[in-house]
Amino acid sequence: MPGPRRPGRHLASVPASGQPSDGGLGDALRLGRGMRLRLLAAVRALLADPSVAGLKDAPKLAAVVLYAKSRAPKGEKNDLQTSIWGAELGRWLGVKESTVHHKVLPVLRDSGALRTRVVTDAKGHPTGLDCLVMPLWNARKSGGAGHPLALSKAELAVLLRLIEALFGPGWSPKDKEPTLPGLLAGRTGRGAATDRLGLLLMVLNTRASGWLQLCGGSVKAKEGRGAATLARLLGCSPSGARKVLARLTEAGVVARQRKATGTRMNGRGRVMLLPVARAYGRALMPAEAAQGSETVFSQRPGGAVGDQAPAGGAGALGASGVCGAEGTEGAADQERPDGAELHADHACVVVPVVPVQLSGGFSGEGRGGVGRRPERVCVREDQAVGGETTVAGSAPPVAEGCPLRGEKPTDSPVDDERGGQRAAEAGAGGRPKAVVGGKAQQRRRVGLPVDLGLRVALGPVAGLWERLSGWQQDRVEAAAKAQVKRLAGMLVRPETAPQLLADRLADRLEETGGEALVTGPFGWLTHRGLVQRPACSDWRCDDGIRLDTGGDCESCGNVVHLRRARRARIAAEVDRQLPGLGDGERRQVLEERLRAQAAIEAEDFVRRREQAAAEEARRDAARAAARERDQRERQAAAADAALRQALPCEDCGQGRSAGLCEACGYRRRTEALMVEAGMVAATWSADLDDQVDVAAVAAHVRASLEADIERARREFLELVEPGELDEDPALAASALAFAALQAVQQALPEYRSSALNRLGRTQEAEAEARRAYATEQNRRWHKHNPNGADAIAAATKAADAARERTAQYLLAERLKQLRVQAAARTETTAAASWTDRLPDLAMRPLDGDTAGAVIA
Repeated sequence: MPGPRRPGRHLASVPASGQPSDGGLGDALRLGRGMRLRLLAAVRALLADPSVAGLKDAPKLAAVVLYAKSRAPKGEKNDLQTSIWGAELGRWLGVKESTVHHKVLPVLRDSGALRTRVVTDAKGHPTGLDCLVMPLWNARKSGGAGHPLALSKAELAVLLRLIEALFGPGWSPKDKEPTLPGLLAGRTGRGAATDRLGLLLMVLNTRASGWLQLCGGSVKAKEGRGAATLARLLGCSPSGARKVLARLTEAGVVARQRKATGTRMNGRGRVMLLPVARAYGRALMPAEAAQGSETVFSQRPGGAVGDQAPAGGAGALGASGVCGAEGTEGAADQERPDGAELHADHACVVVPVVPVQLSGGFSGEGRGGVGRRPERVCVREDQAVGGETTVAGSAPPVAEGCPLRGEKPTDSPVDDERGGQRAAEAGAGGRPKAVVGGKAQQRRRVGLPVDLGLRVALGPVAGLWERLSGWQQDRVEAAAKAQVKRLAGMLVRPETAPQLLADRLADRLEETGGEALVTGPFGWLTHRGLVQRPACSDWRCDDGIRLDTGGDCESCGNVVHLRRARRARIAAEVDRQLPGLGDGERRQVLEERLRAQAAIEAEDFVRRREQAAAEEARRDAARAAARERDQRERQAAAADAALRQALPCEDCGQGRSAGLCEACGYRRRTEALMVEAGMVAATWSADLDDQVDVAAVAAHVRASLEADIERARREFLELVEPGELDEDPALAASALAFAALQAVQQALPEYRSSALNRLGRTQEAEAEARRAYATEQNRRWHKHNPNGADAIAAATKAADAARERTAQYLLAERLKQLRVQAAARTETTAAASWTDRLPDLAMRPLDGDTAGAVIA
């Protein structure tokens, strides 16, 4: 009888005592106690995983088969995958290939229990399927070697051999011995997966005696204790388990008997796994089990559980009494005696699954022969193979490696993504060591960047961030910051840019299949996860989604519509030109024409892109020329302004006045307003054809305005302190000129209002008013009572409005006439030559100052 596992012993299948191994079916079913418990704990943990629990039996069995066929990791290479195809998996499950592709693989993928990747040949034809059982990968990543699912290569091989012996399909490879089909290989169709899974669980819960350890407690008499035990193993109802047990009994792999009692009445039911009994040399038939049963069973209560799986796996089956004590090869089942009271099963005893392999048992032996404490956790775990002190710091641990990688175990993702630059990790002192390229390896940061926006944006890929080196983390942080800034410029609410980038990363990660399938974290983040992928020409499009609104992109819808219309048009042309083609030939011709059309459109796209680039270059050159021209014009304008600022005043000669000082400017505006006031007054009080009359009116107005100007100057001087204007004569002149300008500006509206009143009483205005009055009275709504109060009021209002419009028109026309006459007089005066003007100027006397300057 195999005893408890001790340090230094390996978990493996053991042959029957005293019998040589024949390499047949019995070898695969002869499991040692430690190996059986190890495999039982692994299968329980797999079936109890949240992604597998609750599924039907076919997906559960597929998960167990793929788990058993998984390749164990070797050294630093984290493989854990298996290669298979749909038809082969269907043979393992006893179902058709269509069932595998429609009811098994999709269910496992949707629940997150399985990740798959199609393997193709050089021509792109599918040749297989790479599968990764996610509970196994998660166990390796989080639990390490101590997790129940973390079986070694030898243990996985033993589990696979056991499954082959129970329900393997069997095959005949070339140049090798054929593998015989399993016991239930011929059981296919409905319920085949349930029967195979139930047989596997019962074999793992059966000791060397061949008797299944039954559960304790009260059960229904109709189903029996064997059905209740199988129901707890499969997680189904006792009635369903009774049907499975009946089918297994009919298949000849299970025998059910009842224990005889002293009163010759039927005792408790028992279940024997005949393949296990035969494997241990105990080929006990049902008839033999009924005879002399009292001599082959010990009186140990069935409730006293002897060998138990680890505590973590017990809960998966719902009862701790399923697993029992291990017997010898020839021992019988240990049943509870007839008179024993039913009692609860004892708690399972934890069995060490993977003990530390030590030779002497000292605590310091696992530390390289030196009894000192390690400097830090895992300080020796990343030791290079060929050296004693060089630490391969850039290589990620096994748990963080990619699950579907094809690289060599010694290759590092950092080497692939940084072009082969290999760096040395910091030593015990924490300083970076020199590398071949002359640069120092940056230390990796465990957490996300300190910036809150970047922490939100990179939250969905925190696992990938931990797998990056320090140099890669800096590049990813810079790329994420640039994307957040770019998104903020597109959105109405820039503060939502980090969350939008986080949603993009989550979608891309889901599209990939999760972090487990990301082979190169740095390349995936910089070239797939963070970048925007516009599906059309709209710069706001990202995978068919508008970044600014969050809705579907209209441009992408137009592109899809155009592609469908193109396909329909080409299909119609094929049907019209080649009406006699069959379906296959028509499809081939259609595909060829679509490819030709796509090539034409690609060439057209390249041509248009080149034209757009040339046009963009032309626009850039034009913009550069325009900038240079604007700069030259600004420089010329600045030079002209500086030159003009240096000119003296044209009227008074004051230096640096830009041609006209402030006081002279006020005087010119005052003079222009005085001329305007004289013209306004002349429009109604003078004969416009008589220049003398017009000049007389203008002189009268000027005299009146000059009187107003003099009055305004006196009022201003009264408000100013004595001697204040003497300090700055230029300021005093400007103030007096401005006071004169204000006096004329206040008088001009009065002249305009007076002119409108006088022009409103002219014959033209009165005639227009009478016509408007009569027109309003003849309106259709006043025809019934044209002399009524409402009609008279409306007519009077219309007449006043017409009179005012006529006065404004007359004022504008007469002012226009006067300005034309004034312009004509100015041109006549300016046309006089210097020879005519100089004698008059010579006759003018000079004042004292000017004469002194000329004499000097």
